Amino acid sequence: MAQANPPHNTNPHYPAPHSSSRFTFHVSRPPGYTVAMQTRKQLPIALTIAGSDSGGGAGIQADLKTFAALGVHGTSAITCITAQNPEGVRGIQACSVGIVRRQMEAVFDALPPAAVKTGMLYSAPIIRVVADFFRRRQGLPLVVDPVMVSTSGAQLLKPAAVKALCAELLPLATLVTPNLDEAEILVGQKLTSVADLRAAARELHKRFGCAALVKGGHLRGLKEAVDIFYDGRQELLLSAPFIRGVSTHGTGCTYSAAIAGHLARGCSLPRAVQRAKEYITQAIAQSQTAAGHSVLNCFWG
Repeated sequence: MAQANPPHNTNPHYPAPHSSSRFTFHVSRPPGYTVAMQTRKQLPIALTIAGSDSGGGAGIQADLKTFAALGVHGTSAITCITAQNPEGVRGIQACSVGIVRRQMEAVFDALPPAAVKTGMLYSAPIIRVVADFFRRRQGLPLVVDPVMVSTSGAQLLKPAAVKALCAELLPLATLVTPNLDEAEILVGQKLTSVADLRAAARELHKRFGCAALVKGGHLRGLKEAVDIFYDGRQELLLSAPFIRGVSTHGTGCTYSAAIAGHLARGCSLPRAVQRAKEYITQAIAQSQTAAGHSVLNCFWG
């Protein structure tokens, strides 16, 4: 049977249709035709200032995935390039303080964030340029995750930088989120119980004036992962069952990013912390594998 000739396109505004031996594809619209657009949703914006994880499990990569999962537009200022995978950190190259500052300025000039988090800052000069930037922008929610040592044991904050962190950045923070090892460094004593976590959270608030979320996931002898939040008025004990058989990487980054994301969405600080605890618990419980390695499921919802 002979095929019918395809319709001739007489509209000069559109090219001739593409034809194959079997099908003809043709879309014709009259001149001046426009597609009606719905009102586009305005997304809240959050900024992460942290290092890049080439393995994709922590750092900038984890933060941006978390922001996206929470319906927040994520922006970034990269402080360090790391060569790492789930098995360990092989190398670190710090960015210049000039490019760190210019990244922050570029974001604030066009995409002013409603909340900010910091992760791996690595050196005293980088901490100082970040602190100087936010000293002139006080009042903006600032979540400081004091990334000091990787899960594999690599040093992610130079010893001299700890003093700069305590003297210059933490007094500007809205919240600091140390894990057990980091909290011990910041308060200068061993923490072995939930009572110690409570005391540490209060001490951090007393020293720096910011709220503290001390994470006790590495405490021995507990059946649940217990965190203590204290802001000078309210104390929260946040607990969730341990997920056995899952080796996680990037939980601290994801947890603090979720707090910043919920702050950007307008939550109060206590509520943002509670929702972030729920989020990270599910991200661990519903974790997946990539090439045999456990990876957090940031998009479990």
